[in-house]
Amino acid sequence: MQKITLVDDDENILTSVSMALEAEDFNVKTFSDSEAGLSDILSDGPDLVVLDVKMPKLDGFGLLEQLRKSSDVPVIFLTSKDDEVDEVLGLRLGADDYITKPFSQRLLVERIRATLRRQAARLSDADDSIENGNDGIVEGLSLDKARHLCEWNGHVINLTVTEFLLIEALTARPGQVLSRDQLIDSAYGANIYVDDRTIDAHIRRVRKKFKYADPEFDEIETLYGIGYRFKDSKAHA
Repeated sequence: MQKITLVDDDENILTSVSMALEAEDFNVKTFSDSEAGLSDILSDGPDLVVLDVKMPKLDGFGLLEQLRKSSDVPVIFLTSKDDEVDEVLGLRLGADDYITKPFSQRLLVERIRATLRRQAARLSDADDSIENGNDGIVEGLSLDKARHLCEWNGHVINLTVTEFLLIEALTARPGQVLSRDQLIDSAYGANIYVDDRTIDAHIRRVRKKFKYADPEFDEIETLYGIGYRFKDSKAHA
């Protein structure tokens, strides 16, 4: 059974969501205290975490920020605010998805399954990952799907599941422009609706992570009104 940790200070949500997830054969742990939830996540290692944004003491953003220092476990945010600023901030901090309250239990279950499928896809076949990875396609970049490891010029880049899939898609054909819709399909799947701004937020975070390792990094180009592309280093050689 896949393990889901749910952290929310609303006991009604903890009860209803945990019942819905358990009915889908997930092993669910719930916490109304965010600090206790963070401690358990770090020690227990769940397959996915669902976090409320607005909580006393340590809010969802603060919890995720602490979590990302040592873990890339997939995270889905819940929020009562229909606020673009909150959404972008959550994605910048490394959330993999975002759902606004009130939400359908079925929608949450489908988002959880989609995120877990993306994670499982990159871990399912280590041999195939090694043979068909992107190593050598982009100079200086190494992607190991089996270990979810990204390196740029020898520096490890800690990416979330969604960020890793975006880099994988962009670097599969360097120099080729991918629309936001194509990137959404690569990172989320064709049956999940995600706003274009979500992809933009992920790309900004990926750029920031690469620039932290290499201040000269400028390989991801924006083509306004079209999409993004990863520069073809061989074409510029």
